[in-house]
Amino acid sequence: MKQFYNSKSLLRLSFLFVLLFSVITIVNSCKKDDDEEFQDHVVQFEVKTTSGGEIISVVTQVGTTQNTIYNTPQSPVTSPWTSGEFFVNSSQAQLNLDANASMPDDNSELTINLYIDGEVVRTVKKKGKGVLVASIDYSFLEP
Repeated sequence: MKQFYNSKSLLRLSFLFVLLFSVITIVNSCKKDDDEEFQDHVVQFEVKTTSGGEIISVVTQVGTTQNTIYNTPQSPVTSPWTSGEFFVNSSQAQLNLDANASMPDDNSELTINLYIDGEVVRTVKKKGKGVLVASIDYSFLEP
């Protein structure tokens, strides 16, 4: 009878040990599953020209939403042009900025910037005379 009691006690102890081990394993595995979730970022687009340059159009795209702004007499686009700050969730993945401008001489410069959380993350500069085109593509999913 005593041997039966010891084996029953050993069985209970083994069951308790397996249960405790399982709980610890599950808790630790859940900690490792906490991948970085998507975050909100403050984004701003900027287009600048040197003196005498005239912005013709600006195209912005956030995710699949595209916006085109044309320089017309009714709605002039002056340099420097900024989109203003707005929030973008990193799940949107893709940001695009395209701009073209008419530049008066060989030393004229078209500069476009992409700001994320107040810092310039991409800059493209084009230099020359005539119509210049600059483009920035950015993805939150790329390192």
